[in-house]
Amino acid sequence: MCGIVAYVGHRDASEVIIKGLKRLEYRGYDSAGIALLNGELNVYKKKGKVSDLEDALKGKNLDSHIGIGHTRWATHGEPNDVNAHPHYSSSKKLAIIHNGIIENYSSLKKDLLNKGHKFSSETDTEVLIHFIEDIQSNNDCTLEEAVRLALTQVIGAYAIVIMSKEDPNLLIAARKGSPLVVGIGKDEFFMASDATPIIEYTNEVVYLNDQEIAIVNDGKLRIKTTEDVPMTPYIHKLEMELEAIEKGGFDHFMLKEIFEQPKSISDCLRGRLDSKSGRLVLGGIREYANKLVNADRIMIVACGTSWHAGLVAEYMFEEFCRIPVEVEYASEFRYRNPVIREGDVVIAISQSGETADTLAAIDLAKSKGAIIFGVCNVVGSSIARASHEGSYTHAGPEIGVASTKAFTAQLTVLSMISLIVAQKKGTITERKFHELLVELETIPEKVEQVLKLNDTIKEIAWTFKDATNFLYLGRGYNFPVALEGALKLKEISYIHAEGYPAAEMKHGPIALIDQEMPVVFIATRDSSYEKIVSNIQEVKARKGRVISVVTEGDDLIPKMSEFVIEVPAVQESLMPMVSVIPLQLLSYHIAVMRGCNVDQPRNLAKSVTVE
Repeated sequence: MCGIVAYVGHRDASEVIIKGLKRLEYRGYDSAGIALLNGELNVYKKKGKVSDLEDALKGKNLDSHIGIGHTRWATHGEPNDVNAHPHYSSSKKLAIIHNGIIENYSSLKKDLLNKGHKFSSETDTEVLIHFIEDIQSNNDCTLEEAVRLALTQVIGAYAIVIMSKEDPNLLIAARKGSPLVVGIGKDEFFMASDATPIIEYTNEVVYLNDQEIAIVNDGKLRIKTTEDVPMTPYIHKLEMELEAIEKGGFDHFMLKEIFEQPKSISDCLRGRLDSKSGRLVLGGIREYANKLVNADRIMIVACGTSWHAGLVAEYMFEEFCRIPVEVEYASEFRYRNPVIREGDVVIAISQSGETADTLAAIDLAKSKGAIIFGVCNVVGSSIARASHEGSYTHAGPEIGVASTKAFTAQLTVLSMISLIVAQKKGTITERKFHELLVELETIPEKVEQVLKLNDTIKEIAWTFKDATNFLYLGRGYNFPVALEGALKLKEISYIHAEGYPAAEMKHGPIALIDQEMPVVFIATRDSSYEKIVSNIQEVKARKGRVISVVTEGDDLIPKMSEFVIEVPAVQESLMPMVSVIPLQLLSYHIAVMRGCNVDQPRNLAKSVTVE
């Protein structure tokens, strides 16, 4: 969940690290810190944003060519200066940054306290660096060996980088369950939670695997396992462009990413779909495609927005492929002893490809013999590597914490998978298959049309910016969209919001409706249209304030609604990619009008890499 960055080479380390921390701040922004070696090993850290750390560094001697930095999302210990990373060892000759949780830190700490160690913070991270130093001093071994030995006794998840006062050219990094990438430049090395701080300097990276240790010393990189087995680094070429992680003239990353959706959906379709020839190919589902076609059931595991994408996929797979689907919260899946049979198919969805709960669900399913299909955005991510097969969404970097373009890109990939399986299985007619291909190809331009309504949606947002509750209602394919709309509003504006199937309103939520309650209906023209008209009448009878997302040309629901947002007509199964756009914009504008930081909402971070 935290962001880590480290550098050794010929550049000004503090400049590289601070810039990198700003690009990683979406991963955590409770506090930030940096350690630099210039004769002394100096640690500077501050509660708050990276900008607060920058202010604290003014006037300090920052001259160094090696350093480590961290931006924190607090797990152990409240956000303050003391609990911020980096942390010193007992002698202050070592410093560490850490993303993850050390689960057995309490027993390690108790043992170290008995040996006379003193701790200044409440963090598990400080315990780890004390433990490493204790092993080194008691075993008279190198720091590299001490790190390896310590990690064989640690339980939990980690991505760590360690530097030493005794060696001005040494960085040691390791990972288990939390992402870590090593960038390789000319006579310089970079380490980070993801590639965003690195692409300015190099496009060559090594993604560490679980239980691997990277040692950079005297201009050379070595990798080995925690079992002391040497590994040959596999160098990946980054395709990411620097412009992709800049705001590009938008006020916020979230708004930029909302407006990028025509492009991100097009990028997702490119090279995969050609409606004129009737061609639909996903290279990532070739070898195991028959497993999907012949599956008795499909399980989808995901969290948050990706879980909502999974719900839409459930409708598609059941309608077109006639395969039963179960959509599971990954965080619950692993703890409820699920029934998994050998050969079952599990689709794991994650924007980052590093979501800890989803990774744990994959591990459990694989241990039972399931086939894993990964759907994620980040190339080389843990879920991509843990899956048997899968597809990238190619949405480009998503910096805003509230996911937007990742959702529509996931729906694009899941739509293509369901159509491929349906065609192979013979459960969809060629005519219907071709209709959906043509429609899918038009989605980017239809999203573009909806984005032109931005000013209209902004006016609606002004009316409801002071609301304390919202209700989102939809039926069929638009029910998951209602959930997603409510989640977006909660995440960034801190307004309480709930999404429900519209028919369930009568089974409880209708009690909440009064003249102060905004109710958002996703009421596009589909097979449930008449039913949702009745639901709107029920809300109007109780004086609720109705905001309706409708299909262009609808002349009935607008008469019943206080506010109307018209979207282009789209095939029912693909409508969520279009109907969600107004809800993203509505939540964005309401949050901005309330003075909220939409890119860094409180208590949230982009990639949930801890349980």
